[in-house]
Amino acid sequence: MAHQNSNDFLTIEDLEPEGKTILVRADLNTPVDSKGRLIERMRIEESAVTLRDLSKSKVVVCSHQGRVGRSDYIPMEQHAQALTEILGRKVEFIDDVHGPAARRRISELREGEILMLDNLRFCAEEAQEYSPEQAVKTQIVMKLAPFFDGFVLDAFPTAHRAHPSIVGFPEVLPTAGGRLVAKELKAMGRIQQVEKGPFIAVLGGSKVSDRLEAITALIENKRADKVLLCGLAGLAFLKAAGRYKPDLNISDGQAAVARASKLLEEYPDVFEMPVDLAIEDEAGGRKEVDVDSLPSNAKALDIGTKTIQSYEKVIRSGGTVFMSGPAGAFERPEFGKGTEELLRILATSYGTTIVSGGHLSTALKVFNIHSWIDHVSSAGGALILYLAGKELPLIKSLQKSAKKYRSNEYREKRIQV
Repeated sequence: MAHQNSNDFLTIEDLEPEGKTILVRADLNTPVDSKGRLIERMRIEESAVTLRDLSKSKVVVCSHQGRVGRSDYIPMEQHAQALTEILGRKVEFIDDVHGPAARRRISELREGEILMLDNLRFCAEEAQEYSPEQAVKTQIVMKLAPFFDGFVLDAFPTAHRAHPSIVGFPEVLPTAGGRLVAKELKAMGRIQQVEKGPFIAVLGGSKVSDRLEAITALIENKRADKVLLCGLAGLAFLKAAGRYKPDLNISDGQAAVARASKLLEEYPDVFEMPVDLAIEDEAGGRKEVDVDSLPSNAKALDIGTKTIQSYEKVIRSGGTVFMSGPAGAFERPEFGKGTEELLRILATSYGTTIVSGGHLSTALKVFNIHSWIDHVSSAGGALILYLAGKELPLIKSLQKSAKKYRSNEYREKRIQV
């Protein structure tokens, strides 16, 4: 796989940002509790590093949060408050994205001020993927771009998505990589120099379609000799194998099972599936049941002890071990065993270890083993696809912008407000 050279990108310093109006695309997408409150702040803390280095600019921060129809689809007000506390300076929030109120406030910004726009996904355009040529014609880019002198892409966890805010703005604004992007690519370059096989991927979490895309990329690019399945992805594969009777309760369940079935057919020796699962007993506690004895109305919430023991042997035999997504509903203490045990096994294994995604990063801190992992990333799907050697839209946008900047293309095409 080609290593990314930081010379391929512009840095914040190349933008000479002092006194300029700079748009920062961060990824502040954060897990929330049942009342819509932010559970942790890892991604917000990471974004603060870039914002500190823009202290003499007029800064506007934009990010998405959640998906339409889900409980985490909330405004960005809490994120602005969290950033205010982390930075020790006011981050103003406006409940608008590219409407007149947002544009007016951007034009009034003074040096050192930071404005947070509302959830980008409140705009339908930001839920779709585009070519750069299409993205530049979206309302979000056409309305906002004229107000800025430069753009900073720091949303590494969203690097695999060709949304307008990722691929549109770099077409019309000089675009630099933020500090988080630089940190992630530097760490990946370091790991790729020392990593060795066998390659073991431990994949859980609730985003089944993302996991299936990632699994395919990892296997095809010979980046996964073994895939240990847990979470909803594990249940989709068990269902594909005819061993899980209950309903999956996910929007694209049938398609996911069909795709899992195809992968099992094509790569029968790669996958390890749970042999036992933890379900809720009558009192709401944990009860472990063998997969083949599972009642048809049961709801699996974690992997069981036998599965953990079987996965431990594979993990300890790995030269490079990658884990993304929790093993179960770990936010409920009685169903956090699988996630905690697997992370502890990774932390004490001899292989090079990589843990990705906001949920697992939080769990590592809770269990106090964060420093035992070789690389911890808040990115999930983006990191998997990067490790698999896939070209990411965010990286491509940064490379393209650097070329345009160095050949003076932006000066010729500057949009007027």
